[in-house]
Amino acid sequence: MDNVSGPSLYPLHRCKTIHLVRHAQGLHNIEGEKNYKAYMKAEYFDAPLTPLGWQQVDSLRRHVHDCGLYKRIEVVITSPLLRTMQTAVGVFGGEGYTDRMDVLPMMVANAGNSDRSAISSQNCPPIIAVELCREHMGVHPCDKRRHVHEYQCLFPAIDFSQIETDEDTQWKADVRETKAEVAARGINFMNWLLTREEKEIAVVTHSGFLFHTLSLYGNDCHPLIKEEMCKRFKNCEVRSLVLTDRNMTGSDASITNYPGKIPDGPDLPSDVADENINNHH
Repeated sequence: MDNVSGPSLYPLHRCKTIHLVRHAQGLHNIEGEKNYKAYMKAEYFDAPLTPLGWQQVDSLRRHVHDCGLYKRIEVVITSPLLRTMQTAVGVFGGEGYTDRMDVLPMMVANAGNSDRSAISSQNCPPIIAVELCREHMGVHPCDKRRHVHEYQCLFPAIDFSQIETDEDTQWKADVRETKAEVAARGINFMNWLLTREEKEIAVVTHSGFLFHTLSLYGNDCHPLIKEEMCKRFKNCEVRSLVLTDRNMTGSDASITNYPGKIPDGPDLPSDVADENINNHH
C-alpha cells in the first residue's frame, strides 16, 4: 500500500458532484446478453427501453426522490440516444403532465413505443443532450442515433443545442472506436463538465462509455476504491462521484470562502510571533 497516500484535501469550489447513471434495460441488451453478435442486427438501431427497463426507471425515480437527490441536481446531461433520453426524462422529468400549449412536455406520450403517458418539463432540472457521452461508437446499429429533428418531436423540452449536426456524422458502419478513443472522449467530457457553472450534475449515459472513461481514474486511490469506481454499471445504476478540477479548467470563485479581517485589525498569529522571536535570537 506504499503507493497510496493518506487523506487528501481539495478546495470545495474546484469540485463538482456528478451522479453517473447507466440507462435502463434496452431492447438490444436482452439479445446481446445471450449472443454478442446480436448487437450487429439492424433491427436494434437506436434501441428503446423494454417494459422491464421502464420498471427500472420507475424504481430509480423513487430512489432519487426518497434520498433527496432529485432536489439537489441542477442539470441532467444525457447521451442523445433513445434509451438514455427515455431514462433521463423518466427518472428526472416533472410530475403530472397536462396538455398546455405554453409548456412543452419533456417526452410526448408513447415516445419510442414506450406505452407511457407524456412527461412534464415543469419543476424539474433542465435536460441537455450531449454527443460526448455517447456509447462506444461504430459498427453496432444500436449505438447509432436518429436525426435530431426526429428526437425533438419525441422530447420537445430536451435541449439539443449542443449537437452540431442533424444527422449522425459520428457513427461509422465499418469503423468502431478504439477503447482508447472512447476513454479520451470521456476525458474531454469530464473537462467539459468542469466548465459548467452547475455544482451537482446527473449524467445519463452508457456502460461502455462509463467503463472505459472511469478506468483512467482512481490510480491514486486504494485498489478497492478504484474497483468501486470503475466496475461495470448495471442497468439504471447510479454512482455518485466528486470531480475535482486540478488544472483550473473551471473559473468559479468560492461562495463559502471568506477573506477575513473584516473589519481589519492586528491579528499576528501566535506561531508567526514565535518564528519572529526565534529569528531575532
